[in-house]
Amino acid sequence: MTKRASNTKPSARREYTKADVKELRAHSKARTPVAKIAKLTKRSEGSLRQKARTLGIGLGHQR
Repeated sequence: MTKRASNTKPSARREYTKADVKELRAHSKARTPVAKIAKLTKRSEGSLRQKARTLGIGLGHQR
């Protein structure tokens, strides 16, 4: 059994809704930096990159 650091909380997983995917595609087209998308959507950069990869779209301003 692994012990978690006391100052971290477990990740709260949220499903991507159709609206989330639409927003992600729009940001992809606009070439919005991933850090900015992460703040707007309140999701991690890794989560956004993984979802973009499964959707087959590029993400970030440098691709």
